[in-house]
Amino acid sequence: MQRSQRNENESRIDWGIIFCVLLLALIGLAAIYVAAVHDKTSVNVTRTVLMQLAWYIIGTIMIVVIMQFDSEQLWKVAPLAYWLGIFLMYAILVFYSRSYYVSTGAKSWFAIGSITFQPSEIMKPAYILMMGRVITVHNNQYSRHTMGSDWRLIGKLFLWLLPILISLHFQNDFGTSLVFVAIFAGMILVSGVTWRILAPAITAAVVIGGSALAMVTSDTGRAILEKIGFQSYQFERVDTWLHPSQDTTNNGYQLWQSIKAVGSGGLTGTGFNNSKVYVPVRESDMIFSVIGENFGFVGGVCLILLYLLLIYLMIRVTFDTKNEFYAYIATGVIMMILFHVFENIGMNIGLLPLTGIPLPFISSGGSSLIGNLLGVGMIMSMRYHHHSYMFSNKNREFH
Repeated sequence: MQRSQRNENESRIDWGIIFCVLLLALIGLAAIYVAAVHDKTSVNVTRTVLMQLAWYIIGTIMIVVIMQFDSEQLWKVAPLAYWLGIFLMYAILVFYSRSYYVSTGAKSWFAIGSITFQPSEIMKPAYILMMGRVITVHNNQYSRHTMGSDWRLIGKLFLWLLPILISLHFQNDFGTSLVFVAIFAGMILVSGVTWRILAPAITAAVVIGGSALAMVTSDTGRAILEKIGFQSYQFERVDTWLHPSQDTTNNGYQLWQSIKAVGSGGLTGTGFNNSKVYVPVRESDMIFSVIGENFGFVGGVCLILLYLLLIYLMIRVTFDTKNEFYAYIATGVIMMILFHVFENIGMNIGLLPLTGIPLPFISSGGSSLIGNLLGVGMIMSMRYHHHSYMFSNKNREFH
């Protein structure tokens, strides 16, 4: 009986997810070390790596803590987490770091000495929790999906999203806005909304996206976009993306160097810590260029496969638990991670414009790492409490 209980307790932890995140963390620490060693701005290599390691430790502690929350407790904490996040999202508009605003053009960071904090990263898991609760409540109220009930659900979800998008607009953080929109879209897809709504919506999104791209490449279109809040640096990023070889010394320098670094890696890479192409601020948004250069195409593919394995394990947990609220949380976390990976790797190799989106678990930065690890913690709690519930039921049946 004791051996059975010990085995059951061990099975409550999803070691597969832990293994994937641990591998990504080790890859991240190695890549950050290489980036710091080859940085031309006199970066303190030891401090940079140790700071990232400290964030991993803090994030791991948070995973352990959030794993103790079962679905009922996560349900109760969702509104508190959401409104706390909203408070921070608007507080940043007043107390943002002036130095970061000068260097990045975004009002997205608190700064206390050398430690910075980006509230939008912590808002992501809070938003996912709240959306999971909203969808679950709505679907319990409407046992049958109709056009009317589905439009009500979309309206509710958008109203919860709107305050975040407004804050990000004033923060000049368009990239993070795209992450929240991706989470919003992914959770709608699994909420049961009819395809009679989804099909036209997807078509409209494609048309709007194509129209926006056409507008941003014309003077008339840019004049219109400027009137609705687009900034000059955003247009510059699009120009750099579309024509990376035409501006390799000014705004396009970072992207062009990243493309060169990835390309120089070839099939198997130049070898660990053998970086010959300089990429500015490589340890954060451009971290994939380190992997592409040092480990080549093979290293990049292996990294993508590791992310896909992590996503698969998260999906498997969702199917095992068969909990509607958990399913929506998992969808939000998966969409968050997938979009980050897709956008970051895409912008590093020139397929997508630069947006300042970090690579999950790898890019340097405490805020994004904590946000992603909180998402992992919510997934881990599903398996943890699902097995605990099953074991308690077995005990009751035995006695």
